[in-house]
Amino acid sequence: MRVTRLILKNWRNFRNVDVPLRKRQFIIGPNASGKSNLLDAFRFLRDIARLEGGGLQAAIKKRQGVSKLRCLAARRDPEIAIEVHLADGSEDEPRWRYAIGIRQETRGNRQPILSYERVWRGDTLLIQRPDAEDAQDTERLKQTYLEQINANKDFREISRFFESITYLHLIPQLIRHEEGFAGATRFEDDPFGQGFLERVAATPVKYQRSRLKKIEQGLRVAIPQLKELQLERDPATGKPHLAALYSHWRPKAGKQREDQFSDGTLRLIGLLWVMLESESLLLLEEPELSLNAAIVAKLAGLFHRTQRDRRRQILVSTHSYDLLNDPGIDGSEVMLLAPNAEGTSVQISSDIESVRTLMETGLTPAEAALPRVRPSELEQLRLL
Repeated sequence: MRVTRLILKNWRNFRNVDVPLRKRQFIIGPNASGKSNLLDAFRFLRDIARLEGGGLQAAIKKRQGVSKLRCLAARRDPEIAIEVHLADGSEDEPRWRYAIGIRQETRGNRQPILSYERVWRGDTLLIQRPDAEDAQDTERLKQTYLEQINANKDFREISRFFESITYLHLIPQLIRHEEGFAGATRFEDDPFGQGFLERVAATPVKYQRSRLKKIEQGLRVAIPQLKELQLERDPATGKPHLAALYSHWRPKAGKQREDQFSDGTLRLIGLLWVMLESESLLLLEEPELSLNAAIVAKLAGLFHRTQRDRRRQILVSTHSYDLLNDPGIDGSEVMLLAPNAEGTSVQISSDIESVRTLMETGLTPAEAALPRVRPSELEQLRLL
């Protein structure tokens, strides 16, 4: 199952969005156009659906309140809304639709409440809130049915889908110097990889070794000197460590641990791990960071092969010319964000006539679409 359509209203940078989503979707746009915020709509739904530490109030508090979520261009209608359609394939009719609207109380503590919550199975409306019970007790509107086990029985497939969403934007320094950073290390609360090694170590040994072996094979291509990659535990502290053995002029030289790995090596390991980890929706932010351009040029094909084997949907935000310079990327797979005074607009590249025409002549998305997100006054930067 995958997300085939996303509808947003007054969500962060976006006043109105209604776009189809492909199995592999690349999101491009200038800095501060809202690429991360668009991906955060899915993380928000995941945070609501989570059984541990989740729910509507926690998800909004994590984002510093409704006022931080509401689009600055919202005027007369301050309601924030998200709707997603879920289907087996891009061309299939939706199996499920989930929609949520959020506003603040008009009096008192002005807490976040639901303005509506709706669930459809196919064309059948299963949930329509507020309902009669909500009318009798308005406190109920501070929680969604999505987060309540006793209320989501008829559409629990949606809740489990949202809860399984994976996001990773690994920061190598958090892995190398974990002891210097305070904070949670549960993977769901750890999008930047501070607890990444614990996550790997907690995986059943059979799957852990299988994935590390595949990652090792990939690293041997990217890093020719690498011979072996393993997970080891420090005998003194019990902490897990990645250990790599390299071809070296000193054949008995010791293994290197993650604190000696390059940024690119750590980010590539993290990327390959999450791609092999499950079949859930995967959100990736700028996976090209710290990687050699030749490796980045192979990522789009790598995503495609992973999807062929695991049937998972991957949404990728990127600035990379090398990543988008793959002739196998279709114009419908590239989403273009354009900021303006009324909020960021979102278009699919193949719906833009000039881009579509250029791609029909054989140009790649890097050549046809990426120039459209280039700041118009960029040449002035060199005058500073």
